Formats: sequence, C-alpha cells, structure tokens
Amino acid sequence: MEYIVIALVALFVSGLTFFSGFGLGTLLLPAFAIFFPIEIAVAATAVVHFVNNIYKFILIGREGNLKVILTFGIPAVVAAVGGAYLLNIISQIEGLVTYTLFEKEFTVTPVKIIIAVLMMIFAVFELLPNLKNFKIDNKWIPIGGVLSGFFGGLSGHQGALRTAFLIRTGLEKKEFIGTLTGCSLLVDVTRITVYGLTFIKSDIGFLDQSGLLNLLIVGIIAAFIGTTFGRYLIEKITFRAIQYTVAAMLFILSIALGMGVV
Repeated sequence: MEYIVIALVALFVSGLTFFSGFGLGTLLLPAFAIFFPIEIAVAATAVVHFVNNIYKFILIGREGNLKVILTFGIPAVVAAVGGAYLLNIISQIEGLVTYTLFEKEFTVTPVKIIIAVLMMIFAVFELLPNLKNFKIDNKWIPIGGVLSGFFGGLSGHQGALRTAFLIRTGLEKKEFIGTLTGCSLLVDVTRITVYGLTFIKSDIGFLDQSGLLNLLIVGIIAAFIGTTFGRYLIEKITFRAIQYTVAAMLFILSIALGMGVV
C-alpha cells in the first residue's frame, strides 16, 4: 500500500510542480508521515525533493538565468536560516485556535495567518488582468530573495514565496522554470545537509528493515517520470497558464495554512 501511495503522490505532484516550482515537499511529506515518524518523513521527503531537483536541473537548468539564480538564491538561503531560527523562538507562542477534524488536531498560529495572507495577496495579484504585465525591477531581486527566504524559513513554504516573486521578474517561460529550479537546488543543497543527518543519527539498518530505502527509490523514480512528463508539456503550456496554475496553488495553500492544516 505504501508503495502505491508514495508513487502516485510523487508522480502526480512532480508533474504539476514542474511549472509552479513548489508543492512537491508539501504534499509528499504527509504521504511519508503516514508510514514513518515525522523526523524520518521530513528527511525522506528532502531526499526525494533534492534528487528530483537535480534531475529537473539537468532537464531545464541551462535555460535558467544564472544572475537571477545567484542574486536571488544566495540571499534566500542565508535569510532562510534567520527565519528558521526565529521560528524556534516564536514556536513557543500559543496558537490562536486549536480544533479537531477527522480525529486529528490542527492549530492556527499567528505565523501561519501572516503567510496565508501574503500568499492570498500574491494569488489575487496573478489573476488581476490589469497587472498581468507588471514586472519587478531587477534591483529588487536580492531583496525579494531575502524576504522569500526569511518568510520561507519561518513558515516552511519558501518554494511558494519564491515562485510568487520570481514570476514577476520578466523571465521567459523556460527561463523562469530553469531559474526556479536553480534557486530551489541551492536551498536543497543547504537543507539536505541538515535533514540528511536524520539518517546518520538513526540506525542505518532501519533503512532496510523498515523498507524506507525501497520507498525512497520508488518515490524518486515516480518523481522522475512526472518531471519528464512536465518537461514534455512545456512547449504546449503558455506562460499565462503557468501564472494561473501558480495562482491556484497559492490560493489553495493559503487556505490550508490559514486553517492550520499544513
């Protein structure tokens, strides 16, 4: 059963997120968490995400804008550390609302509300016709990296904030996707060194005994297939369609965040 769940989630979401640049980790983590402790699920998700990003970068990374990748990605990585550190501090603050749904407890926190509102604004921004040609000046790209990295580190949803900003930098379709992939890979290289320690600290035999190693392989292969399919569709998808996809995913994620579901 676990193989089917992980494979289907990785396959479908990797194909969809080829264009949006976020969502694979958000949806794959709960799938792994069904079968493993949360710390193992986080590390497993990071591994699949990282390896798939390498493959995705091989497919389309050369189309990315190296200047934007560096001027946006490096500040984002640094700021994410600050956001994650602040999260450790404010996580002690009690949630605004706690409720139970389907026998599971959910908590709405101030941070989740703030990030949800930001994402909702970005989503509406993408849907307004009179703003469809609005472009962010290149001089603001490093600041955008800092803000998306900081709030991403604070909320754990850096990919969504990164996409919401970069989609307005005037990049062409392939250039946009390649740049997103490059920035995401920078973040992955940083966090995989942290999340990867989970496996090192664990009994290595756990990988084989629990079937996690095989699940990782299945998840990675399924993600590769989904990503390959997304690469095939890139010629058939317009940039406006990508904007609508991003807006829809931001909208859904903002609601889920606001409800404390993710």
